[in-house]
Amino acid sequence: MEREQFAKVMQEVLDSLPEEFRSRISNVAVLVEDLPPGQSPASHPKTLLLGLFHGIPMTQKSVFNLPTGPDYVVLYQKNIEAVCSTEAEIRAQIRLTVIHEFGHYFGMDEEQLKDV
Repeated sequence: MEREQFAKVMQEVLDSLPEEFRSRISNVAVLVEDLPPGQSPASHPKTLLLGLFHGIPMTQKSVFNLPTGPDYVVLYQKNIEAVCSTEAEIRAQIRLTVIHEFGHYFGMDEEQLKDV
């Protein structure tokens, strides 16, 4: 999938999030990169990182925190494409990854996200 199309799907996913969540997301950038730093394109599909939240979860933010710039979510396009075989699967995986990473933004850990 071309980067432009991938980004468009990602934006559609963001726009489709319920308003109660979208209204609570503040100062978070969403980026697309090919691969995580240091990962070779030949990595095993079961160990691929599909996305990552960089920042301080909302549940840990304080007015006493020093500004560190915006939090951000990164989706790794090549890894998402590597675990999917169709465009429909890519779309579904983008949605799952975006929801998962914003779960971390809202303070959820991996165990809590398994229930979601």
